[in-house]
Amino acid sequence: MRIGAVFPQTEIGADPAVIRDYVQTLEGLGFDHLTAIDHVLGARTPSGPPHAKFYTRDRMFHEPLLLFAHLAAVTERIEFTTAILILSQRQTALVAKQAAELDVLCGGRMRLGIGIGWNAVEFEALNENFRDRGRRVEEQVDVLRRLWSEDLVTFEGRWHRLSDVGLNPPPLQRPIPLWIGAFEAVAIRRAARLGDGWLMNPRTPCGDEGRAAIEEFHGFAREAGRDPAGIGVEATVHAHGEDPERWAEDARTWEAAGATHVTFRTIDCGFADPGAHLDAHRRFLAALGA
Repeated sequence: MRIGAVFPQTEIGADPAVIRDYVQTLEGLGFDHLTAIDHVLGARTPSGPPHAKFYTRDRMFHEPLLLFAHLAAVTERIEFTTAILILSQRQTALVAKQAAELDVLCGGRMRLGIGIGWNAVEFEALNENFRDRGRRVEEQVDVLRRLWSEDLVTFEGRWHRLSDVGLNPPPLQRPIPLWIGAFEAVAIRRAARLGDGWLMNPRTPCGDEGRAAIEEFHGFAREAGRDPAGIGVEATVHAHGEDPERWAEDARTWEAAGATHVTFRTIDCGFADPGAHLDAHRRFLAALGA
């Protein structure tokens, strides 16, 4: 099982040196990957699902691809993962270019996690259609993989037209691993059919509910003619409370349920500064015996 850390977007601040030191420390501790949340804009007043209250203008969100480009120059081993990049509110070819460049800069340590999002305000501001985002993302995935894998691409779809074009430089990974964040059944089926891995809803509890969710995902993969063993699953452990043994037990429970990756998340857990976040990460690894 691979062990990752969530970049504390909303609580770390904007000092580049602090960000550098934080991630270098995580790498030194032995974390396998770093995930970063994506939000372009925050509204003054949240609307939508209950968790929308966490995504207002008052909360800081670093742009993940630019963040990772900064970190690529100051790290050597840790993998970078968007969890998740809202693909449907972006131009597909531009995302392909940006991700390919990042893959070059970080030496092939890129894993692109994508999803369709929930925040209609951002789609409006970025001039993209919120209502067709689920259907459109499937074509976007196809276009991304072709641009990453082929020197020249000609493509005619419902939303994309490419006429003998390609990326230069291409990514080191051809194609870049593409994981899909999905919370609802229709989206989970899509992830099982198209994704190199599934980024689970981070609010899914471990135990019976988490195990059932992974079993359902594996069933969807088999329905699509795929071997679940070849598809990754990433779950989340939250640092709520002051019980590292419980955190470690949650990670082991996820592994037993079939998760290939577990990410430790300290956001909104009451840590006062970056040092407190890092201390929680140290205690988690110590309890895990990693």
